Amino acid sequence: MTIAPSLTNALAAHIAQGLSEAGGWLPFDAFMSQALYAPGLGYYAHGSAKFGPLPYTVSDGQRQAGSDFVTAPEMTPLFGWTLANQVAQALQVTGTSEVWEFGAGSGALALQVLQALKEKGVVLSKYTIVDISGSLRTRQQAKLAEFADVVCWVDALPDTMQGVVLGNEVLDAMPVKLLARDQGVWNERGVALGAPSPDDTPTFVWQDRPTDLRPPLDIPGGHDYLTEIHPQGESFIRTLGDKLSAGAVFLLDYGFPEAEYYHPQRHMGTLMCHQAHQADSDPLVAVGHKDITAHVNFTGIALAGNNAGLDVLGYCNQARFLMNCGLLTYLEAADLPTRVMAQKLIMEHEMGELFKVIGFYKGEPWQAMGFEHGDKTHTL
Repeated sequence: MTIAPSLTNALAAHIAQGLSEAGGWLPFDAFMSQALYAPGLGYYAHGSAKFGPLPYTVSDGQRQAGSDFVTAPEMTPLFGWTLANQVAQALQVTGTSEVWEFGAGSGALALQVLQALKEKGVVLSKYTIVDISGSLRTRQQAKLAEFADVVCWVDALPDTMQGVVLGNEVLDAMPVKLLARDQGVWNERGVALGAPSPDDTPTFVWQDRPTDLRPPLDIPGGHDYLTEIHPQGESFIRTLGDKLSAGAVFLLDYGFPEAEYYHPQRHMGTLMCHQAHQADSDPLVAVGHKDITAHVNFTGIALAGNNAGLDVLGYCNQARFLMNCGLLTYLEAADLPTRVMAQKLIMEHEMGELFKVIGFYKGEPWQAMGFEHGDKTHTL
């Protein structure tokens, strides 16, 4: 799959038009939203392969086979099979029969969870996928064809919903606001037009404006400081809390509790881009060709859930969660290549510590297996 230069130019022109209509400046969250999700143009809206174990190659200036980054379900099916143990328990305890997955990516996680639940004899009424990317939906439909009788897709949430909600690496892709402290003064960092490129493609530059916005914690010291706040991610959790009448929510992503997120030494923020399995920190170049992410402030997510009627089931690192849910038992029966890949899910220097899992429930409290040992809710 290739991305035509004309598509890249069209996205830049689309964002430039939005800049012009907004008076020449866009807050970064608005820019990030367009770069990732502009219909037919944004990174997640066009047809290039995003997820996979190998980087893409370039031939004659065109992108060929490969991907930009790998997520846990693409690394090993044991991720989804292990998570399915927690899903099965949550369905049974909450008396519900539907799974909701947000941002289903390639469809790999949905396939693994559905296969595992089927083997366990768990009968679902529906497996509903919420994904705004039309190109990804097409791939999901092909991958999940064997479960076409239970899988469905929606563009908007109903007034009320029940069941178990899953989101793997969803929060990190939600647009964030950037705040920059410069010589003691807080500014919101946004985007303006730069000088046109030689082929007249619009370019973009940073531009800061004074703001009353602040991080949720005071950051001691007078040094310059760049960070993010997450109004859209927190709004997403509040929406789930408002609409979920019974069930549970499990969100897996990389991030920190608030005290670590806004540590005085984390002065460069967490914003990061991913392209061809390489990371960089400049979202203003190669717009539309790469993912843009920020780490998750799990304290803010927990508070947003509480304010919307969701209670925290637990919070721990991914390694502890997966081991609590039975990953080590699966590893005992796996072949060597599978064990090698699955160990990346729990090794501290890979995904085991940086990735966290937070769970919520609506209804009566209960002990979720994933948080039975090593729960760190007290650190939020």
